[in-house]
Amino acid sequence: MSSTLKRASLAVVAAAGVFLAGAVTLGHPMRTLARASEPQGPQGASSATGASTCPDFTAIVRRYGPAVVNVSVVQKQENDQMMSGPDEDFLRRFFGTPFGMPHGNQTVRGIGSGFIVKSDGLILTNRHVVANASEVTVKLTDKREFRAKVLGSDKDTDVAVLRISATDLPTVRLGDSDKVQVGEWALAIGSPFGFENSATAGIVSARARSLPGEGYVPFLQTDAAVNPGNSGGPLFDQEGEVIGINSQIYSGSGGYMGISFAIPINVAMKVEQQIVATGRVTRSRLGITIQDVNAQLAKSFGLPRPAGALVGSIDKSGPSAKSDLRPGDVILRLNGQDIDSSGDLPPRIADMQPGSVAKLTVWRDGKEREVEVKVGAAKEEAVASNGQGNAEHGRLGLAVRPLTPEEQRQADVSGGVVVEGVSGPAARAGLEPGDVILSVNGKPVKSVEELRSLTKDAKDEVALLIQRGDSRIFVPIDLG
Repeated sequence: MSSTLKRASLAVVAAAGVFLAGAVTLGHPMRTLARASEPQGPQGASSATGASTCPDFTAIVRRYGPAVVNVSVVQKQENDQMMSGPDEDFLRRFFGTPFGMPHGNQTVRGIGSGFIVKSDGLILTNRHVVANASEVTVKLTDKREFRAKVLGSDKDTDVAVLRISATDLPTVRLGDSDKVQVGEWALAIGSPFGFENSATAGIVSARARSLPGEGYVPFLQTDAAVNPGNSGGPLFDQEGEVIGINSQIYSGSGGYMGISFAIPINVAMKVEQQIVATGRVTRSRLGITIQDVNAQLAKSFGLPRPAGALVGSIDKSGPSAKSDLRPGDVILRLNGQDIDSSGDLPPRIADMQPGSVAKLTVWRDGKEREVEVKVGAAKEEAVASNGQGNAEHGRLGLAVRPLTPEEQRQADVSGGVVVEGVSGPAARAGLEPGDVILSVNGKPVKSVEELRSLTKDAKDEVALLIQRGDSRIFVPIDLG
């Protein structure tokens, strides 16, 4: 079985009352980050002969372990989807064949990790831990449990922000992931396979790793043991500062094989700040495809060394189409900063304000030249919610957004709003992301504001007309 990147998100999955520990979603990476400084002092003193002792993480676990939480979710999932494909062999090896499981929507429970960054209940975790969850529950080390609200999440970085109603909570101390060095010690705390508050340690194996489909995150690689259920948990350095969010593993078995990846905390905090402030994440783009420059390509282009991001194509409707940037250009610097590999470019562009000018130094025809591109805004992701948000979220348990003109043409409708997240009453009624809400109790819905207005004063039940694929059906939702 070939090794693949796998998300280590939900450590314990239960469907139709059968608990399946250790299920992972194949084909989606799980991330882990690590940082640790050179052993010094009582935690890892070097002897006169140069030999060093292993670090002692007991003080860090004792102080910051209470700020690491267990995140459990409830979501709806098709049994056929849950028990087919590459995961099936893994589940059968550990748990046998789940005979007699009914088809159709089933309640699926999962467990991940998170950590408290503000004493008033602000928590960071992975997006894939809480994606499509109808209920999110946070459990502290003192056994208290709280229903959590998903303030928002970002698909591109796999970061989600939760809020619980509590005060004076223990918090972690945040570090600077830009200062992480390869070879430093790192400590991961989380809930592997549901074993809460487990601590594992290793070293930072590499920095700025680019993973397939993860262009905005320069991952930290570590060999700290991380498994399904660690997703969303913190990665500490030897000073006790969080340097990353454990998120992915490289595995051929579904479990730890010595290579884990984490989202740098600097990346995660930029997402957290935007979500808390606006409920959304805004980033910029160039509208190009890029690839690394290897030794053979560098030689063919006449480059002194393999470096930069090679432009493969330019989106005709993207920001770069209006500039002098061309396919075949090698981007060497952005605003004066070196681009050593293609993975360096997307996160730096993403951090720029839409409409600002990116000054690119490119290699073309054997020499450097300057190209300016006014960056554009990447598509924003709607806020995720668990039903404790604004009016329509709280009553119906829906996260919705208006249909774009193109979506209206494709669905052959003149209005409506599209469902992006379900929880509470809407989840129990069977609504799904992608459903288009056309009316409430027979009254047309053309905007999010109309949906809010029509459901605000509803009594015990409302009837939604929805379009799902090519079919239109009425769905009653019990608000009682």
